[in-house]
Amino acid sequence: MKEYLFLFRGGHQELEHQSPEQAQLHMQKWVEWMRDLQEKGCLLNAQPLDHSGRKITGSKKIVTDGAFMEGNEMVGGYLMCKADHYDSAIEMAMSCPLLDFDSGIVEIREIKEM
Repeated sequence: MKEYLFLFRGGHQELEHQSPEQAQLHMQKWVEWMRDLQEKGCLLNAQPLDHSGRKITGSKKIVTDGAFMEGNEMVGGYLMCKADHYDSAIEMAMSCPLLDFDSGIVEIREIKEM
């Protein structure tokens, strides 16, 4: 099996406009989705990312504060999983609750072996 990284972008604007009850239902979808991946033996790790951060740029190693991108470009979290091939990873990502939102993006990247 190969390992894949899902990068979650966008969706936060729509989530901010939900009622507390809607937000709770949405979070429950995330719990159920990740539980399903875990029961199938595919889930390796997953975490949300804080919106703040730092970045180091260039040979002068200049440190600046984030945010690093605007709106839907900002990575809000990640998930690492195992799948037989890209199509299987894509199939797993298709049911990601982030895709309930029009601005939700799941970027799927294969993790290469060193």
